[in-house]
Amino acid sequence: MGRGFLNSNGTHYKYFYWEILPLVALAHYLDIHQITAARLISAAVVNVSGRQRMLCQRSALFCLQLVFAQTQEARDNLRCQLREIIILMEKSHEGLIHGDSTLNLSDQMSPTVKKMYFEAPINLDNKVRLYIAEVQFLLEDKDDKLTSENDHLIYILNSSSSDLLAAFDAVVTQYQKESDIEQLAIDMHLLELYQQSITAQQAEQEKAQKLENTLRELQKAQAQLIHAEKMSSLGQLVAGVAHEINNPVSFISGNLHYARDYVNSLLSLLQLYHQEYPHANPQIQEHAKDIELDFLLEDLPKVLSSMQVGTERICHLVRSLRNFSRTDQEDMKCVDIHEGIESTLLILQNRLKARGKYPTVEVIKEYSNLPLVECYAGQINQVLMNIISNAIDAMEEVNLENPEIRIATKILEDNRIAIYIADNGPGVPENVAKHIFDPFFTTKEVGKGTGLGLSISYQIIVENHGGLLLCTPILTGGTQFSIEIPMGQNPQPSFVKNCNNDDVVSSMANCI
Repeated sequence: MGRGFLNSNGTHYKYFYWEILPLVALAHYLDIHQITAARLISAAVVNVSGRQRMLCQRSALFCLQLVFAQTQEARDNLRCQLREIIILMEKSHEGLIHGDSTLNLSDQMSPTVKKMYFEAPINLDNKVRLYIAEVQFLLEDKDDKLTSENDHLIYILNSSSSDLLAAFDAVVTQYQKESDIEQLAIDMHLLELYQQSITAQQAEQEKAQKLENTLRELQKAQAQLIHAEKMSSLGQLVAGVAHEINNPVSFISGNLHYARDYVNSLLSLLQLYHQEYPHANPQIQEHAKDIELDFLLEDLPKVLSSMQVGTERICHLVRSLRNFSRTDQEDMKCVDIHEGIESTLLILQNRLKARGKYPTVEVIKEYSNLPLVECYAGQINQVLMNIISNAIDAMEEVNLENPEIRIATKILEDNRIAIYIADNGPGVPENVAKHIFDPFFTTKEVGKGTGLGLSISYQIIVENHGGLLLCTPILTGGTQFSIEIPMGQNPQPSFVKNCNNDDVVSSMANCI
C-alpha cells in the first residue's frame, strides 16, 4: 500500500515504506533432498535478490524516519541502523556479481542477467550503487538539512517505490525463469515431482501474500499502539492533575458552608450590638467608617456566594477532566454517552469560544433519551475529541463568519445507538473522502497533523466496538460523521463507508 506527501510546491511523492515484502518461501520447491548443487545456487540467487528488494524498502523507511526524528538520540540510532543495512545491501550486491561461496552464490551469470545488471534499460548495478550513494549522502547531511524536501530523500523514496524495485523484480523474475529452465533440464525424468513442486510454490506464494497482509496490519497496529500509549499517558497526567486539584478544592468547597454560617453568625452578632448600642464610642465609629462597615455588611455575603460559585465551577471542571481521561479503558462499562460529549465540549471550550479573528463556534445539541451504553468510555471520548477538533480546524481554515457544530444522538434498531456530529465547514472533497480513514493520510501541513486521528477513531469504533463509522458530505455545505455502536458487549466487526445521503448530516473537511 503506497503512501505519499506533499512538499511546499505541491508536488506529490509516492513511496512504499510500509510495503516490506517477505522473501518468497520456496521450501517445498527447493527441498535439499530432491535437488542438485545447481539448484542450491539458483535458490541462493533468488533469495539474496529478494533480500536486496527488502533491504531497499527498509532503508527507505529508515531514511524517512531519520528526517522526521524528533531527538538526536533517535537520529543517531537510525543512522547506525541505516549503515548496517547499506553494508549488507552492498555485500549482497557484490556477492551476486562476483560470487560468494558462503552464500552459495556463483560468479557465473547468464548473458541475459549480465545484460540486465550492466546495460540499459535496467542497468541494475548502476541503480543499486547510486541508491547506496544517495543513502550515504543523506547520512552525511547535517540535521538542519533533514527535511521532507531533501533531494537525497526524494530520490531514495522515488527509487525505492518505482525504478529500483522494478529492476529488482525484473532480475529476480529472470533468475527464477532461468532456474526453472535449468531444473527442467536436470529433472526431466521427474516430471511428476516437478509438477508437485510447482503446486507447492504457488501455495508458498499465497502464504507470502497472507504474510504481507499480516505485516501491513501489524505495522498499522504498531503506529496505533504508539498513539494510544501517548493518549494513555495524557489521560493519566490529566487524571493526576484533576486529582491533585480536587483535594484542595474539595477542602475549600466543604468549608465554605461553615464559613458562610460563621460569617452570618458574626454579622447577626454585629447587628445585635448595633441595635443594643447604637451610639458607640468615637474610636469604634471611626474604625467602622475606615473599613466601610455598611458596604462590608452588604458585600461579604456576595463575596462568599461568588466563592461558592467558583468552587462549584472548578469541581465541575475536575469531574469533566476525570471523566474525559478515564483510566478504566481496559474494561467495558455502562456510561452516559451525553456525559462524555459534554466533557469533551468542556475540554474544547477554549477552542469553541471567540479567539482573535475566529468567532464563537455555536454548538447545537439534539439529544435523544439514551440508555446507558456499555463501551470503552475513554476510547469513545477520544473519538469525539478527534472528530470535533477536526470540525473546528475545518471551519477555521476558511474563517467562517457563523461556524456551527450540530451534535445529535439517536436510538437505532438492533440495540444500537448513533451519534451524529455535523459542521457547516467547506466539506470533504470526493478524492479526500476515499482516504479519510487511511493511516497517515492528512491534508494538513507538516507538523500540524499526523494522519492517525481518524484512522485510530476507525479502529476504536469498528474494530473495538463492532460499530460503524460513516463520513458523509452535506449537500447544503459542510460534512458529517455518523458513529454507531451497540448498546451491549460482544460487538461484531462492521465496516466503514463513504457515501452521499441527504438524511445523514455531517463529516470533516480535514483529518488528523
